[in-house]
Amino acid sequence: DIHAGNLGEANKKALDVLMKGITSLGFILDGERKYLAKDLELLLKNIFAEAVEINFICSPEQAVEIMKVHYLLLEKYNRDFQKVHGSVDYAPLSTLLKTGDLPFDRKGSFEKCKVLLEMAHDLPYFSVIAVNGLRYRNAGSSIIQELGFSLAEGAEYLTQVTELGVSIDKVAPNIKFNLGIGPNYFMEIAKVRAARYLWAKIVKAYGASNHTYASMNIHAVTADWNKTLYDPYVNMLRTTTESMSAIIAGIDSLTVRPFDTVFSEPGDFSERIARNQQLLLKEESYLDKVVDPAAGSYYIESMTDALIEEVWKLFLKVESLGGFIEAFMQGFIQDSVKKSAEKKLNDIALRREILLGTNQYPNIHEKISKEIDAAVFPVHEKDTAGKIGKPLAEGRAGQQFAALRYKTDQYALRKKRPKVFLLPYGNIAMRLARSQFSSNFFGCAGFDIINNLGFKTIDDGIKAVHEKDPEIVVICSSDEEYPDIVPEIANKLNNTAILVVAGYPEKNLEQLQKAGVRHFIHIRSNVLETLQGMQDELGIY
Repeated sequence: DIHAGNLGEANKKALDVLMKGITSLGFILDGERKYLAKDLELLLKNIFAEAVEINFICSPEQAVEIMKVHYLLLEKYNRDFQKVHGSVDYAPLSTLLKTGDLPFDRKGSFEKCKVLLEMAHDLPYFSVIAVNGLRYRNAGSSIIQELGFSLAEGAEYLTQVTELGVSIDKVAPNIKFNLGIGPNYFMEIAKVRAARYLWAKIVKAYGASNHTYASMNIHAVTADWNKTLYDPYVNMLRTTTESMSAIIAGIDSLTVRPFDTVFSEPGDFSERIARNQQLLLKEESYLDKVVDPAAGSYYIESMTDALIEEVWKLFLKVESLGGFIEAFMQGFIQDSVKKSAEKKLNDIALRREILLGTNQYPNIHEKISKEIDAAVFPVHEKDTAGKIGKPLAEGRAGQQFAALRYKTDQYALRKKRPKVFLLPYGNIAMRLARSQFSSNFFGCAGFDIINNLGFKTIDDGIKAVHEKDPEIVVICSSDEEYPDIVPEIANKLNNTAILVVAGYPEKNLEQLQKAGVRHFIHIRSNVLETLQGMQDELGIY
């Protein structure tokens, strides 16, 4: 995808990446700008439309004019319409999800679809209507919700446009589905296979005259939902497995988002890596050489069947509410996705779901000293609702942990970074295990971790604590030893630091609390809430 603010620079970049192996381009147009024929001609200069898929990602208000100008350019340069591939991303229902309003009145929004379809009549491989399932995914939906609501959105277009007198044979092939691809490797493969099956079933129900019209055009995009601000190179691993899922599943085109796209404008390095991930999978792994590598796999086939059943139930539920727009007006779509997002965020806070480098195994040496734009920490709730309904709020899985750690980093620029002193004592196996656990736990907040192998005596440990002058001391030992050592340590520290016990010795809890311990960290702890509480206690703002 290339931002087309500066047309000359965008064209130069497009030609550069085409020379490096890319075969499909997405031009992200400035939504406020009116593009004339000379503008698109400059943008597409020296790009051969019969050899390169060209996609225009534009505002709903621009779509008709962009399509008109592009068609005239194809005529001007005598292109073979049967060989032109691409799309104009006209998606009024996606605008509804984003803003709570349709771009035009209800009738006008779908009449534009009819106009675009008429203009694209001679272009069999150029779609003009888009379903952006990626939007659900980036709002925290489940795979079932992403697919169920995307299909319902697609069916809404079929209903509304055929009611305007357009044949289903013309509408269905001109809809392009932009789906998000997440980290659940096999489930994502099954999702795409289930999508094709169910879309074919829906289109046939509308009376398509030929089974080829029921073929689903799928563009996959690596989702932002699970990408992280801290330890960002892990994002490369995430997008690699996601790309594999998408390709093995049989998508038509793919965008690999650069690893740093969630927190900055991608640079030459991150874009090169994203581009080469695709090229390696194609040229060295040969994933483009097999039509359906997942066919016959019992695991994937049974998963596909299960998905088909659950997604179909959700699709029928939306239809029973009166279709996609009515379900949106009633808040069913937004509420369903919100519940899913809240569950995922809670699982991440409890570390039932792991985001490597964010809520588990953080790189404790990583610091962010520059100021990060507030947009990097999106909110899941939007205050304003549109005329039709409340917008679907997008976000990211690790944003709360990122905000937590960024808060510490910013505080450390003004004052002292809080130190966590690990005080291992007693049982070797337990003290080492709990030291490692504690290091990961407090590392998620960006605190400095002072690790120790262990102390022979409590006095040795207390002496080391006084030398390091930490804000937090974590006692790491076995449950059996805590009743004997915790009161002595608490007494000798004399409230000079926040005292934490690693573990949850339930039998001796009351005794330890009487000794002055208020904090216990363990595998059932809400890591996010605990660390936010620690920040408040330390006055980090």
